[in-house]
Amino acid sequence: MFANIYHKKRVLVTGHTGFKGAWLSTWLYQLGAEVHGLAIDMPTEPSLYEVLGISDKLYHHQGDVRDFNFVKNTLEAVRPEFIFHLAAQSIVKKSYESPLDTLTTNLLGHAHLLEAIRQLGQPCVMVMVTSDKCYENREQLHGYTEFDPLGGDDPYSASKAAAELAVRAWQRSFFSKKNGAVHIATARAGNVIGGGDWAEGRIVPDCIRAWSCGQPVHLRKPNATRPWQHVLEPLSGYLCLGQLLAEQADLGGEAFNFGPKANQNRTVLDLLEALTLHWPSGKADKFVVEDSPSFKEANLLRLNCDKAHALLGWKPILSFEEATMLTGEWYHHFYKKGANEMLRLTLQQLDFFTQTAAKRDAAWMLR
Repeated sequence: MFANIYHKKRVLVTGHTGFKGAWLSTWLYQLGAEVHGLAIDMPTEPSLYEVLGISDKLYHHQGDVRDFNFVKNTLEAVRPEFIFHLAAQSIVKKSYESPLDTLTTNLLGHAHLLEAIRQLGQPCVMVMVTSDKCYENREQLHGYTEFDPLGGDDPYSASKAAAELAVRAWQRSFFSKKNGAVHIATARAGNVIGGGDWAEGRIVPDCIRAWSCGQPVHLRKPNATRPWQHVLEPLSGYLCLGQLLAEQADLGGEAFNFGPKANQNRTVLDLLEALTLHWPSGKADKFVVEDSPSFKEANLLRLNCDKAHALLGWKPILSFEEATMLTGEWYHHFYKKGANEMLRLTLQQLDFFTQTAAKRDAAWMLR
């Protein structure tokens, strides 16, 4: 996979204790990387990082990405060859409650890493993860491309658009030479589902928490459409992007969308119904719609991933049904059998994903 490029490489994952970060750290460890993680704390209870018990498989650096000296000292100690920056305040609802924390975490986190690697002055590949919500959302039917304008009508979206601008500024000011030592790109992913997400205000963990207690699910916008994808889909994109950034310097400074197939844009209710197939006691018709959500959310959001397909050879692998199957089975196993076997199940799902990718001719499996 990925031309074996991560084997025995020093890889730093920021936000490694989070949902996507724990999945990515596990995958990188399986690829033979020396994985270093940077995070301020465990973002949820339960925590996927703790459930998987992977603390003995990587190096943990605890601190805040908003603290430049901590970030700089960590990079000087690790001297990473690859960085995957996932640390963020990632909940739209929370951005209304704590707008300054959202902006400082999501903007300064990017700026501090960029400046720290500039001052370190060593070769490095950096995949800076932002969000599909960095686009100025016009509720358009066709998918947003990487050339559409950035924007943000809420603190979360604005913070992600600002992070994109920061990366662009450092790229053009300090890392613009094709033969330079630092190669950077940004990654914008759609709505991610998968086992181990317990964040407040996200539809899947909210469903699972409600169903595990026999309660109805509270929904904000049941008919809102989102590009749902399993967590391993964008992670395969990040790893593919990291590989090709290391091999092709002219990709530096580019942005890439990583989303599902076009027919996987489904409503919140569609997702709810699909999950009930793998949670026997779940009821797709047992939900409560909030009368007046306290914050604004888009009704429609789509991504166009043609650029990632053309330049990286990346494509989504799983169907909507397969993504919801893996997600539902993970949570059902956790709540019915406990945390003891979750690393084994997680590795089984990773193996299922990579085997499916090979059968469906994913370029990152073949080259």
